[in-house]
Amino acid sequence: MSDPVPASGTVHWIGAGLSTGSGLAAVCVAADRVRLWHRTEERAAQALDHLGLAGRAEPRAYTLPALAAELAPGDVVVSMLPAPEHAPLLALCVQGRAHFACSSYVSDAVLDQVPAAAAAGVVVLTEAGLDPGIDHLFAHSLIARAQEAIGSETAAEVSLTSYCGGVPAVPNDFKYRFSWAPAGVLNALRSPARYLDHGAETTTDRPWEATRPHVVDGETFEVYPNRDSVPFIGQYGLPAAWKPQTFVRGTLRLDGWLRAWGAVFEELKAGDDERIAALAAELATTYPTTEEDRDRVVLAVSLEVRSGTGATWSGRYLLDLEGTPEESAMARCVSRTLGLGVRHVLDGDLPAGLNRAAETAQRSEEWLGELRREGIDFALRTDG
Repeated sequence: MSDPVPASGTVHWIGAGLSTGSGLAAVCVAADRVRLWHRTEERAAQALDHLGLAGRAEPRAYTLPALAAELAPGDVVVSMLPAPEHAPLLALCVQGRAHFACSSYVSDAVLDQVPAAAAAGVVVLTEAGLDPGIDHLFAHSLIARAQEAIGSETAAEVSLTSYCGGVPAVPNDFKYRFSWAPAGVLNALRSPARYLDHGAETTTDRPWEATRPHVVDGETFEVYPNRDSVPFIGQYGLPAAWKPQTFVRGTLRLDGWLRAWGAVFEELKAGDDERIAALAAELATTYPTTEEDRDRVVLAVSLEVRSGTGATWSGRYLLDLEGTPEESAMARCVSRTLGLGVRHVLDGDLPAGLNRAAETAQRSEEWLGELRREGIDFALRTDG
């Protein structure tokens, strides 16, 4: 593995969709030069004006060749594009010895390029948003606190749940507010979920069919498993002596969501790709995201450890934020976390190769402290 290429001070922020917020402003302060790439130069300029960043970043019309023409070694490329577009961007970064950052999960196409990136001295920062991102920070912090209380060598049974959702601050009849593209929401629901329940691996082909009530501070929500939770047992570094009985990373929705989305689920069960794409367009039109409505982000991560001697420890992080007229809660959480990661790349704090928002408890505590100082508020409760 090579040492990371020294950061040049230039950041290329690709995309200005619903999750781009004040994190970009923080990057404009930290970087020497920022370019915002969007569908057209005019759209990029409009986005900068909307964010109050006109004159602080340069608008650009995005194409991969156009970016390649301006990319220099040590630049940082921040992708806010859909996950399938990350791999071509990373390939360009490896070729140009530029660093790469995104808030998305690590795809196989990205993972395949990590050895080449590490050899080229390229930092690859992933899972640095809200979920994934802040949820990882919470989990690492809780596990470290439990180990200190219970002991990592002590046999114990463990329950870890991590639920996150973007919902309307004022509930509507649909019990939902789109904070990312409807097509992505629907396709996520079409993907099987794997998790641990009563110590056994469980898979559900239709995640919404595993929806159950979940109470947070006296408020009832609905939650369901999302994607594949099982690899995160290793990623979170649970001690070998601890046996997870429940381990679920999932999605949180308002109470009544399952009933309100009944017609959508019927379409998901019967529809092909073409029909689902059409349905996504219909939902975008019927339930548009407007400047007037406000979103709410709820992230609840809980850990309970019960040792064979009867000793117990439990802890929970709760993040519960509402959007403002200036910025949605989702954009605040995603972009500020990603912006923090970009600043660490600029400072040379991250090694070449694959990095996630949190790899260790120590780094999690550092990032959580920084996020709190930047206005991402959350609460920690422990018992035991």
